[in-house]
Amino acid sequence: MSDEFIIECENVKFSYPASEVPALNGVSFNIKRGEFVSVIGHNGSGKSTLARLINGLLEADEGKISVFGMDVSERKNVLEIRKRVGIVFQNPDNQMVASIVEDDVAFGPENIGISREEIGERIDWALEAVGMTKYRNATPARLSGGQKQRIAVAGVLAIRPDVLILDESTAMLDPKGRREVVKVVKRLNEEEGMTIILITHFMEEALLADRTIVMNRGEIALCGTPDEIFENGEILETFNLSLPRISVIAGLLRSGGMNVSNVLRAEELAEEINANFRLKGISAGQSSKRASTTVSSSHEWDIDVSDLTYTYSRKSPFASKALDGVDLHIDEGEFFGIIGHTGSGKSTLIQHLNALIKLPTAEKKYRAKKVKKGQPQLVFPRISVGQFDLSNKKCDFKALRASVGMVFQYPEYQLFAESVFTDVAFGLKNFNKKLSAEEIEAAVKSSLEIVGLDYAEVKDKSPFDLSGGQKRRVAIAGVIVTKPEILILDEPAAGLDPKGKNEIMELLHKLHREWCKTVIIVSHDMDEVADNCTRACVIADGKVFAVGQPAEIFARAEELESLGLDIPLTAKIASKLSENGIIIDSDCTVEDFAAKVTEVYKGGKDA
Repeated sequence: MSDEFIIECENVKFSYPASEVPALNGVSFNIKRGEFVSVIGHNGSGKSTLARLINGLLEADEGKISVFGMDVSERKNVLEIRKRVGIVFQNPDNQMVASIVEDDVAFGPENIGISREEIGERIDWALEAVGMTKYRNATPARLSGGQKQRIAVAGVLAIRPDVLILDESTAMLDPKGRREVVKVVKRLNEEEGMTIILITHFMEEALLADRTIVMNRGEIALCGTPDEIFENGEILETFNLSLPRISVIAGLLRSGGMNVSNVLRAEELAEEINANFRLKGISAGQSSKRASTTVSSSHEWDIDVSDLTYTYSRKSPFASKALDGVDLHIDEGEFFGIIGHTGSGKSTLIQHLNALIKLPTAEKKYRAKKVKKGQPQLVFPRISVGQFDLSNKKCDFKALRASVGMVFQYPEYQLFAESVFTDVAFGLKNFNKKLSAEEIEAAVKSSLEIVGLDYAEVKDKSPFDLSGGQKRRVAIAGVIVTKPEILILDEPAAGLDPKGKNEIMELLHKLHREWCKTVIIVSHDMDEVADNCTRACVIADGKVFAVGQPAEIFARAEELESLGLDIPLTAKIASKLSENGIIIDSDCTVEDFAAKVTEVYKGGKDA
């Protein structure tokens, strides 16, 4: 790696219009050619602003940014800088420009004058790199969020930039997609010398870098190797960040008396644990059995799905089967997880649960067809949610939607009004026309305070002026204001910093304890499911692959990996320990896993 600095930032300051707090406040750093730098920080710390300044999408108020010796503030340099510095944004819809995938990937190379023959080669390479070759002729609008993100990454890779900036670009990907993108990025860095700037909330991704920059309130708080940064666990927490889960587990084991060092991989920690066991003469151990999780309820709000099949654009050349004979039962009272690879049908499934997608028999124009003699009886999908029969066109769908709240994958898509108050009050007014202005105000105030927002501070603000985390809270407030019996959330914590993720999950558990009978989350984060869900189901290629407690599902590691999924870190370590006869039967949460390992260690024999 050359000592040449290709990116130089000197005392950079930037403020957004109408903002009293600077987004960046005196930031200075340099990046060498071929370096892999990860940037972490809380939501609103200035990470994305920094990326846009380097790429010339924004112009600094003060200070100087130089890229390959070119001053970014001089407009004549911007086009050349953007040829050499590619950026992939968090939301792929911000980068989609064409109606066909290959045209979208070709857009960048075409605009910088690459020959047609080479463009074709770059499209092939970029799509293969992100695992999306078979979608070359697909329409981006019909792809899932994770699939769109892969296409966005491919579109930037096709430019073959010298510097690749990824701004939370893996946030919406399934584990396999995330691994593939990170693998591609590592290979581009190591084999082709591409300089990488990886902005991420995944601490495990930050560990892959040569150097890590920690942003806090528009300033650089820490800078060093990942090992140096993550030794400062207590300091990171003051910046709304967290240690990687493996460091947390190691810390808990040390508290339990074990001699465990700070390691970065599951295999390394498993070997450290085994070394401790060998010193105590433990060659095989069995922790106390995992407690079974049961949910007591009246079953008045159970959810039953049977024979659910759904095809998008059914009568067009773009027909795509999203669900294929799904059968599923969710008990009232559960905190239920739905997991699956990108495009598996998860979002399609949950949109059926409050009839955003109606069953054929519930459509107004539906007429039952007569079955011809000798032909088998037609099998129709059925869904019941509590007392609502969603297969019946006479179902009160308005009442259903008041009882089953839905928060979508991108919460900003649910925000539309001029003020936060109007946005949150919208659903309440629609579902209950008889409420007085005082009752509406009280409900909106309560809803905003429940999600941790100051009513007086935000009620008159435009929801579009809020941070990503605040937008998510407003979107949730607009759903819970009607006090739904069932709350469904599609990737509720994606894109949030560690503290934001914890706060959202704590909020959902609070609602679940106090009045919301059932919470259903769709998630790509296996640790999130293990930490929070009483049960979960795996959707694969439109079918239910498995249903059970998280620990039962994650015991099927090889099968899950074949589906493009992953298992929690605790399950990976437990799997390695089992190869030496040490059986740790935990519920896959960090705390329980560490407690069970410590129990075996202190027992010195079968526990």
